[in-house]
Amino acid sequence: MAYHLPVLATESIDALAIAPDGIYVDATFGGGGHSRLILDKLGPKGRLLGFDQDEDALANVPDDERFTFAHHNFRFLKRFLRLHGIREVHGILADLGVSSHQLDVAERGFSYRFEANLDMRMNQQGEKSAAVLLNTYEPEALQEVFSKYGEVRNARSLAQRIFAERHHRPIQTIGEFVGIVEPLIRGNRARYLSQVFQALRIEVNDEMGALQEFLEQSLEVLRPGGRIAIIAYHSVEDRMVKNFLKAGNVEGKQEKDYYGNINRPINVLTKKAVQPSEEEIARNPRARSAKLRVGEKVGS
Repeated sequence: MAYHLPVLATESIDALAIAPDGIYVDATFGGGGHSRLILDKLGPKGRLLGFDQDEDALANVPDDERFTFAHHNFRFLKRFLRLHGIREVHGILADLGVSSHQLDVAERGFSYRFEANLDMRMNQQGEKSAAVLLNTYEPEALQEVFSKYGEVRNARSLAQRIFAERHHRPIQTIGEFVGIVEPLIRGNRARYLSQVFQALRIEVNDEMGALQEFLEQSLEVLRPGGRIAIIAYHSVEDRMVKNFLKAGNVEGKQEKDYYGNINRPINVLTKKAVQPSEEEIARNPRARSAKLRVGEKVGS
């Protein structure tokens, strides 16, 4: 079983305009697919750093002296680069999708398709699993999670049902949780459950908080003319990425100088997000919702 097929591989690697002797970051190493393609374009003096907090990703680290692996969340980008004496890099790539490996290993608890404990932690050392979240959050907090991160239309009803059911017994397994959710499903079952599980995963791993920290730090460590390429999969994270490339912050707030001129720290190179071809989607259906956005740091 493939760990993960790299999505928009050619498009994202080409977007980085890799210099053979440059320093690059693969912020979401995973199965190493994108990293191997970057290494193929680097010369003997080039350097690549890969980030991943998942223990399972360690098995994919290439035996290549040009590659350095950081077993950390990409929210620690600047700290780790500083640790290795690197002040600036030529390019950064991030594929924000959950890997096929994580989805297909039942015990990780990411998918409603399997029976397992409700886990969803990308970092197995993390304290807050999906089960802990479901059994401790107040209804208002649960509603916000499902509404904000899953865009679940009946988030309030779902939160109230979870709150009521957990008083009978703790919610521990995927099967128990799906049984609670089932009566509230509206429309397409697979889509509804995907939205609910997506919302839980994002909250468990603080994905939006980590993404914001990573984006802000990436602007600091990119050299002038350096490029950042990010692949997003759902509207919440794609909106953050789009705002960041447009304004240099995830809120999309345009900052002006003393004379009223808009400060644009990044040139957006993708006016419209790049999406997978029909051929790629046929090979890898999970690529369907992928959107690639690319920017270049202003300066020379």
